[in-house]
Amino acid sequence: MSVITLTLNGELVSARAGQSLLEAIRDQGVKLPTLCHLDGLSTRGGCRLCLVEIGGSPRLLPACTTEAVEGMVVVTHNDKINHYRKLILELTFAERNHTCAVCVSNEHCELQTLAAELGMDHVRYDYLDPDLGMDTSHDKFGVDHNRCILCLRCVRVCDEVEGAHTWDVRGRGIASQVITDLNRPWGESETCTECGKCVEICPTGALFDQGASVGEMKKDARFLRRILDGREKRQWQR
Repeated sequence: MSVITLTLNGELVSARAGQSLLEAIRDQGVKLPTLCHLDGLSTRGGCRLCLVEIGGSPRLLPACTTEAVEGMVVVTHNDKINHYRKLILELTFAERNHTCAVCVSNEHCELQTLAAELGMDHVRYDYLDPDLGMDTSHDKFGVDHNRCILCLRCVRVCDEVEGAHTWDVRGRGIASQVITDLNRPWGESETCTECGKCVEICPTGALFDQGASVGEMKKDARFLRRILDGREKRQWQR
């Protein structure tokens, strides 16, 4: 595999040809915030939190969907980038009803953690306060659309890892919602295998275990890393 050289935050670094910029940056120990991205799933580029500055580009680009190429000059953190990341987080909070104090994922939420790391202590925009419901028809799990950030991790893990294709999306823009079996109640789904993978990779309290109380939902997506390691091992053996 060929090696390329790029400039990252003023220093020359090496990367593998064909890598995404996000992978190349993280290989250098530089932390980039993400919400929609998860190793082991396809790349979506929806949350835009991994925006970086690239020499010659008039706009910021998402590192997860941008390929690392020879000679690229990349800046991952500066006042401009930090401003946009904080703005994106504020808009994410304003779009739905994220009331952390009564959320099952309070203190175990990726959205909440990123807000703290980026110094977002208030929202400058009007809350949309949509009237969204919950689906607790499933025996084991529930979905609260008020806390969904439309990262679509659930859709991708159900399609790409479990192969059940239970989850999908309806609507457009801020009216979008994740749905099961063409908008049937989750408890009536004929395709759901009850594996719980969608719940484990949800970054907020949108998907949760039935009976979980405030702050009790602790999620673990490490099964994806194990699956990915197994795929790489089998590929190497061939």
